[in-house]
Amino acid sequence: MVGKVIFAACVFYTLLHLYALNIEPIETWAFRILHVAGGLLVGFALIAAFTLDRNREKSPISPLQWLVFIPAGLLMLQAALGMVYAWIAREAYGQMLPPDLPLGDGIAVLPLAAWTLAAGTVIAIVSSWIWKEGNNRDIHWADWLLMVAAVVVAAYLLFVLGRWRLAAGTPMVSNTDFLVAFAGVILIMELTRRVAGMALLVITAVFLIYAFAGPYLPGILEHRGYDMDRFFTYIYTDNGILGPTTAVSSTYIILFITFAAFLQASRVGDYFVNFAFAAAGRTRGGPAKVAVFASGLMGMINGTSAGNVVATGSLTIPLMKKVGYHPRSAGGIEAAASTGGQIVPPIMGAGAFIMAEITGIPYTEIAIAALLPAALYFLSIYLMVDLEARREGMSGLSRDQLPQFGKMVRQIYLFLPIIILISTLFMGYSVIRAGTLAMLSAAVVSWLTPFRMGPKQLLEALSLGARMAIPLIAVCACAGIIVGVISLTGVGARFASMLLNIADASHLLALFFAMCISILLGMGMPTTAAYAVAASVVAPGLQQIGIPPLVAHFFVFYYAVLSAITPPVALAGYAASAISGTDPLRTAMTSFKFGLAAFIVPFMFFYSPALLMDGSWDQILRVAITAGIGIYLLAAAVQGWFLNARVNLIQRGLLLVAALAMIAGGWMTDLGGLALAALILVWQLLTGKSSAPAEASQENS
Repeated sequence: MVGKVIFAACVFYTLLHLYALNIEPIETWAFRILHVAGGLLVGFALIAAFTLDRNREKSPISPLQWLVFIPAGLLMLQAALGMVYAWIAREAYGQMLPPDLPLGDGIAVLPLAAWTLAAGTVIAIVSSWIWKEGNNRDIHWADWLLMVAAVVVAAYLLFVLGRWRLAAGTPMVSNTDFLVAFAGVILIMELTRRVAGMALLVITAVFLIYAFAGPYLPGILEHRGYDMDRFFTYIYTDNGILGPTTAVSSTYIILFITFAAFLQASRVGDYFVNFAFAAAGRTRGGPAKVAVFASGLMGMINGTSAGNVVATGSLTIPLMKKVGYHPRSAGGIEAAASTGGQIVPPIMGAGAFIMAEITGIPYTEIAIAALLPAALYFLSIYLMVDLEARREGMSGLSRDQLPQFGKMVRQIYLFLPIIILISTLFMGYSVIRAGTLAMLSAAVVSWLTPFRMGPKQLLEALSLGARMAIPLIAVCACAGIIVGVISLTGVGARFASMLLNIADASHLLALFFAMCISILLGMGMPTTAAYAVAASVVAPGLQQIGIPPLVAHFFVFYYAVLSAITPPVALAGYAASAISGTDPLRTAMTSFKFGLAAFIVPFMFFYSPALLMDGSWDQILRVAITAGIGIYLLAAAVQGWFLNARVNLIQRGLLLVAALAMIAGGWMTDLGGLALAALILVWQLLTGKSSAPAEASQENS
């Protein structure tokens, strides 16, 4: 019964968003409040349900738990009944009754409800830490209380919404407002802890502490400090939790996650992977190249590197091991490829939509600008994969182990959802309408396959969309807390000033510092949250030193994405290690190695803005070619294999210098890089090195 209720809640949650986005819009603040509250409600229910074990014998609640549960339950019941009374009183009798006044005369319903809500929420969270065990037979009572708390917070915010817009974050807020906002913030942090682990929670906690410790800190970190009433109510506005991150998660993220769910439910997503296997599976190191393309395509849609690793890596990693890749290399390749999906247009894992929201740059301009950076990223991974396969003498899979390419070509119509998405976007349709049409087309296309989507499958896809979206919704709301702290304290402007001072000495040094900060802020976060935070801290500083907004935000976004494969906290690498059965940190280091060539791509933006389609066609073509050659030389230096031969340490050093010269973007440096590459080629010819033994084993490639 509980499973059916949760299933219905997931379907309703997704349908509510699709209805509001396409048919009848809901007022912006109200929609975001409902989005966050619904995410909390469904999220706590899902996390609790996932740990259930119906085969386990029901164990009684201990006396100590009863001592905690009874007062906590009574507190939450009073909070819920207080909000019900307030709503009925206002809707039935007008706005003259005390519940409309947070500190009104007579029966102070809302203040009492706020106190009991905050106390009950804290007790429930702490109780869930102490007594929550895996494999429960029933949902724990603390989880039920947290679900009720999420509803009460939303009910209060909607009840006082008109005043909340004006008063939140100002001296006009009351203690009642503070208590409700406080309850909402800790609910978001608790769900984030459950779905995303401790990394993001620790970072959020550091920013929260900073908000109150500012007066005692030195230098650029100092600020005057804030009282709790103003701070927590400010955080729960469109400057924080209800700001850009929730704006994107309530529109684009849930829409495209549902689109991914439709692709998965209709098995159209499987076709993408099978097509890649049919096209590239027989080539040298074929499964690794399949992982590069398939993971990039799926990662573009689903918005999370670690999630994409789990989705596609379960197929590609075992096959990579089968053709000769070390398990650690197989995991590293999958992690690097899945991470790159976040920069592939037109969706870019929802990053393009956040960038458009923050910068005001048209979405189509961002999608076009992302083409060459995405191509260079995947070129670098592909080259790293190919050179390792050459060096180790690997082969591909045999024909009988692969889907028939002819059959895949005859089913090319299964690409129709992606084609419709891209074409409608560039025909001028809104992103929401284009995404909805693509989602519906996935269901229609399924009717041409054995996996026809009927009413039951459609409902399952809607439910799956909610289940897949909840982790991202939680982290986006949690990232909103960090963004709110940055906005309130002005620490972003202080970092901008610091970058400006560094840039007086060296622009390259300022960019390097910005890269480190972006990666550090992004560690442990999904891409969308990582970019939202880094864009608030780092991007303004880059703009102040004269870098155009598009270049500055792409620079930050790129490294926020790459934080997923940057040790010591590399979520994508850790996810891959679980599948490949290898050490998490070593797998993360390997994924970093495979993505290493991509770490220099953002510096190309600065030296050659034409890589972002900012320039004439001859400029764009030249920098694309020279950057591609530079990426190859860097991959050759990392893998120790150039053209058809191994290279020694001196040659690898020269290749590295040549790569950096090609990347700088000027004619003289490009010619210098080409000259060094030619020198190494001549050196190889003179020493008589060849890869004939390795090549001999490539007959099946």
